Amino acid sequence: MARHPLTREEVMETAASLVKQQGPRALTMRKLAAELGTAVTSIYWHIGNRESLLDALVERTVQEMGAIRPTGRTPHARIVSVGRALRTALRERPQLIAMVHERGLTERMFLPAQQALVHEAHAAGLRGDLAAEAVRAVQFQVVGFVLVERNRERSPEQHPSEGELWDSPTAGHDPALARALAGPVDAEQLFLVSLEALVTSLLAAGTGTGTSTGAGTSTGTGTGAGTA
Repeated sequence: MARHPLTREEVMETAASLVKQQGPRALTMRKLAAELGTAVTSIYWHIGNRESLLDALVERTVQEMGAIRPTGRTPHARIVSVGRALRTALRERPQLIAMVHERGLTERMFLPAQQALVHEAHAAGLRGDLAAEAVRAVQFQVVGFVLVERNRERSPEQHPSEGELWDSPTAGHDPALARALAGPVDAEQLFLVSLEALVTSLLAAGTGTGTSTGAGTSTGTGTGAGTA
């Protein structure tokens, strides 16, 4: 059966899949051609050489990361949605993200998510330094959490394990706490709890009276919550 004509998008999709599974070093033109069932010359015609292909994958990854959009009815919910989407996107493509970082495009990659967070911070009443602090706090929380997750996933088996370390005396005679800390980590729930708490704390600064840092205008809400 004759193969359908090769497309650039098909080459990019297959190459991205290889990088996700095995890393950029495993991506050779011969291996990619074998996966596609075509000749190496066909890939050169659509993409160019290997360096051109890697550059195209980096640009594609940057564009994909820029597709994150807030969802929800309140600034709080939308900020949390951006954080969750950003974590998912980072976890789905660690090898590609590393390639973006190596080419010095990390800040550009994060810009669309930052802009979305700025919009929601403004909607919540934050301005100036407070808004900037909120944006960076959420970004650092997400990236830091993902790094910890990956470190735990790749670490060797621990001896003693958490289950062996945590007993009732260690937990201050709190058996329920000991059982919880000895059990497996629900990373999704832990991430959501920490992100929700962070966003709640950050947005509280936008509900107080007085002048937000760098804004030059009073919020005038009269809630008495104060500023961070």
